[in-house]
Amino acid sequence: MSQGNSWGECPIPISDYPNILLAHGGGGKLMQQLIDKIFLPAFDNPTLQTRHDGALLNLSNSRLAFTTDSYVVKPLFFPGGDIGTLAINGTVNDLAMCGARPAYISAGFILEEGLPIDTLWKIAQSMRRAADEAEVNIVTGDTKVVERGKGDGIYINTAGIGLVEHDQIIMPANIKSGDSIILSGDLGRHGIAVMAAREGLAFESAIESDCAPLTEPIMSLLKAKVTIHCLRDLTRGGLAAALVEIAQTAKWQLLIDESSIAVSEPVRGACEILGFDPLHVVNEGRFIAFISPDYAKQAMEILRRFPNCREAAIIGEVTNQPDAEVILKSKLGVKLVLDLPAGEQLPRIC
Repeated sequence: MSQGNSWGECPIPISDYPNILLAHGGGGKLMQQLIDKIFLPAFDNPTLQTRHDGALLNLSNSRLAFTTDSYVVKPLFFPGGDIGTLAINGTVNDLAMCGARPAYISAGFILEEGLPIDTLWKIAQSMRRAADEAEVNIVTGDTKVVERGKGDGIYINTAGIGLVEHDQIIMPANIKSGDSIILSGDLGRHGIAVMAAREGLAFESAIESDCAPLTEPIMSLLKAKVTIHCLRDLTRGGLAAALVEIAQTAKWQLLIDESSIAVSEPVRGACEILGFDPLHVVNEGRFIAFISPDYAKQAMEILRRFPNCREAAIIGEVTNQPDAEVILKSKLGVKLVLDLPAGEQLPRIC
């Protein structure tokens, strides 16, 4: 006897997408479809329903954040980092977005037969340096090897545990009407740096990934008692995907001013040549913060003390309309509805 979608038909029509596409991992509409129609119904529980960068857990008298991620970037080394620094910083940043100070990380390695030992050594050393910088310990792990041609050299899976040392509740559901939306820096560096390395492209000005840990800027805001309602790092799908996902979860309309969004001239020029929209390009050292308007000026002053947040800017606000959408006021003054991308701009970059 069929028991609906739990045991019967797949909820995504086979006629639409009978097989997984690269775009299913790109942070756009197809990835959202997988989450909404496959994973959430299969694993549904109140913690998952928060749709946060990690799970906030209450254990005895402690509050913990727990997250996991996998890294499949190609090429393994790129200007400004490699798959090892990406794995550590990405995990650290997901914990920071929960308002947690990272404490422990696990690392699982899937190695392809034929991977040079020297390459693995360099990646392991990068991970160690990144962990030291973020003041986090790699405490457990696993290694598997697959046949030649089956693994693109190396994939890394991580999980992270962080300590929540404050009383604030930082998640999309806690966003309030009137909140200021702060972007921590310029957009697009990571995605363009990886794409340039992959395709052998040379631009007039070198573009390096923005890959960096974000713990200290966030901890500094919390130490100053800045009221933070939500944080989100701008990885898959970039700024646009993060804003749309948060609007849909919080069920508030977000009004964004495009003229306040920083994009460096080298990145802007590369996007124009390649046909990319900087708002959809992946970042690995940028985040957005939804801050109570009474604390917005203070938050800006604090963030700009950090090298990777010097271009922090207020880019918009949460309106009083419960429309669950993102309105982008373009540089020409035209208001547009910002949506998730349908496909995958830059596959395999994180």
